[in-house]
Formats: sequence, structure tokens, C-alpha cells
Amino acid sequence: MILYHGTNQDFNAIDLKKSKPNKDFGQGFYLSREYAQAMDMAKIKVEQLEFGTPTVLTYEVDEEQMKNLKVLRFETYSEEWAKFILLNRNNSSREPAHDYDIVIGPIANDRVGVQLWKYETNSIDLPTLVHNLRNMKGITFQYYFGTEDAIKILKRV
Repeated sequence: MILYHGTNQDFNAIDLKKSKPNKDFGQGFYLSREYAQAMDMAKIKVEQLEFGTPTVLTYEVDEEQMKNLKVLRFETYSEEWAKFILLNRNNSSREPAHDYDIVIGPIANDRVGVQLWKYETNSIDLPTLVHNLRNMKGITFQYYFGTEDAIKILKRV
């Protein structure tokens, strides 16, 4: 499987400590199966940091090697997915909120973020949140590699 990572500059070694905490699936290295999505993320990164050049790095993953790791998959938006996202985004500890090596599931982009905010401020309940998310167009998936064991199976192409 080929995955892409959008960034503001090229690099050779993945350093999980450089990853920001409180992301959708926790502090880790995020990739996409879609080149265009990775390029969009690269452009956003350049805009946020105000330096660099949008860069997409390509990695190959042997799916057989994934079987030796602890992997969590969300096939679509669900109550479990929403709770997992909020668990990670609201984690105040330096320790990860979960012990998965790899997590695969829908991305919580800006449109999704608005729905999560409505849920967190009690404007909508959990079933309404999931209903609203499932009726949005275009689920985009992300791949989180959050441990050194997971990073080891990523081969730069």
C-alpha cells in the first residue's frame, strides 16, 4: 500500500516527538492514501508555519507487517469514532490516550470539527453528531502511525 505525508520540508527520519499532541488519533505521524489530500495538508502546514515549500513524501507499507501490530480501524463515522477523537483531542496527559500502533479512520476536518464542537458544547447529542457526520459528503481517511514499531514498517519511496 502506498501512503503520502504532506509537510513543509523534506526529511529523512520520522521523529514522533516532533508531532503535535491532541490530534485526532493522538500524537503521531499522519498519512493519506490520497496524494491530493497530502498536498492540501502540505499547503496548510506552509501557511501555518509561514515557511517552507509544500512537499509530499511517499511511503510504502507492507500490509502483512501491519498484522503484527495493534491496529484500530474505523470504517465510517460512528459513536466510537467520535468518542475516540474527543479522547485524543482532549488528552491533557503527556501519555497517549490509547495503546494502538496504527489507527485508520475518517479525518476530523474543519466541517467535522464544527460538529464535534456542537457536541462538546451540548448543542447536539452523540446520535445527532454521528447522523450529521454520516450525511456529510466525502469521507476522507487518515492513517496514524503512533509508535516506533509502526514507524519501522514505513519505507520511503
